Amino acid sequence: MAVERIEVTADAIAGEVGRLTGAELDALPFGAIQLDANGIILTYNKAEERLAGRSASDVIGKHFFMDVAPCTRVKRFFGAFQTGVDRHDLNEVFDFTFHFPSGTREVRIRMIYSSAPKPAVWIFVTPIGS
Repeated sequence: MAVERIEVTADAIAGEVGRLTGAELDALPFGAIQLDANGIILTYNKAEERLAGRSASDVIGKHFFMDVAPCTRVKRFFGAFQTGVDRHDLNEVFDFTFHFPSGTREVRIRMIYSSAPKPAVWIFVTPIGS
């Protein structure tokens, strides 16, 4: 019997991300960043560490939009975050270009507001292409 491979995507886990363990978050094939309502990084998974070239210990506790990724302080990104936090409702998908120390990367961003188990905004970062 053939075993079907199930691809894990940001869309597939969006509703359950707040319930994943640290190990499960680290096993995801895309970046996962959890922010509190003020934009402070609470969680930064292994895939995001590899993609951005920064360790979780270097970014947790810092402001994502000001200290870690100031290039995201644009209406499409930071504005959507602020509106989503204010409304307790956020589900945005868009493409974005990051200029990491390791080079420029095109990514697909998925931002969601999750109230379980505690209110937070999750940013999923999936590289586009190779």
